Amino acid sequence: MAQKPERPRKIVAENRKARHNYFIEDDLEAGIVLEGSEVKSLRTGKANIAESYASVEGGELWLINGYIPAYEQARAFGHDERRRRKLLVSKRELARLWQGIGREGMTLVPLRLYFNDKGRAKLQLGIAKGKKLTDKRETEKKRDWDRQKARLMRERG
Repeated sequence: MAQKPERPRKIVAENRKARHNYFIEDDLEAGIVLEGSEVKSLRTGKANIAESYASVEGGELWLINGYIPAYEQARAFGHDERRRRKLLVSKRELARLWQGIGREGMTLVPLRLYFNDKGRAKLQLGIAKGKKLTDKRETEKKRDWDRQKARLMRERG
C-alpha cells in the first residue's frame, strides 16, 4: 500500500526576531480558536505575530496582540483584528508551560503560525529567556565567523 506524500505546512506568519531577541529553550504546538472570517483571512497569508506574546490567565492560555487583518468579503460578520485568542493545549502541557514561565526571566513567545496537514491553524510557541545586548552581539559574531569559515572552506576546498 502506497503512502500519501506529506503535504508541506503552509506558514502564515513567522516571528523572525524571536530567535534574535530570545534564547528558545523549548517549544510546543498549540491549536488556536478562530472565527470563520479569521480563518479566511489567514489563508491569504497576511497575519503578524511579531509583537504578540502568550500568557496563562485563569487556567487558560491566551495569545495577546496577534494581528489578523479583516477579511474583505466578510463585511457584516468580520472580526476584531487584535482580539485576544484562546490557545488550545492539554492540561499537562499547560502545567509544563506554567512551570517553565514560573522561572525567572522566562516568557512564552509565538514562533510560527501555520496550517498543519489537516488544514487546521496551529501556533508554535517557545519558552524563551530574553537576551541581553552582549548576548546578541556574541550570537552575531558567531554567525559571521561561521559564514567566513564556510567561505574559506569553499575556496580552499
